[in-house]
Amino acid sequence: MMPLPERQRSAPVEFEMDDRAARAALAHHWAASNANAFEAEHKIYSEDAVLDYPQSGERIRGRRAIQESRQVQPNEKHFAVQRIVGSGDLWVTEFVLTYDGKPSYVVSIMEFRNDLVVHETQYFADPFMPGPSRAHLVEPIHK
Repeated sequence: MMPLPERQRSAPVEFEMDDRAARAALAHHWAASNANAFEAEHKIYSEDAVLDYPQSGERIRGRRAIQESRQVQPNEKHFAVQRIVGSGDLWVTEFVLTYDGKPSYVVSIMEFRNDLVVHETQYFADPFMPGPSRAHLVEPIHK
């Protein structure tokens, strides 16, 4: 076998996180979130990550600021992941986040670069009463 020329051997190679590794990183992140394990929870973020909350109009820049924003949050919280879907550098997690016993339905969209989250957007939706006009068309969801 012929050796590669020097410039080919030393060229940097970028590898995209494989889907199994991304799914495992997300599962670890959400389990750590549920356990209030703040250091473990935030290892998924790059140092310059950005977190957006469109409903409140907030943007938080940097892994440490994201972590601190969650540490100072006074409510008792619980995460129940419903599903994780995605591939490559874009992943979506659907979960129920319960603050002090009140559930919110949340979608988190995470963008990865070099195996870390560089941007996350979280959308929150509160439960609402079903419309009586469609009662004959629906069945209740019990989770």
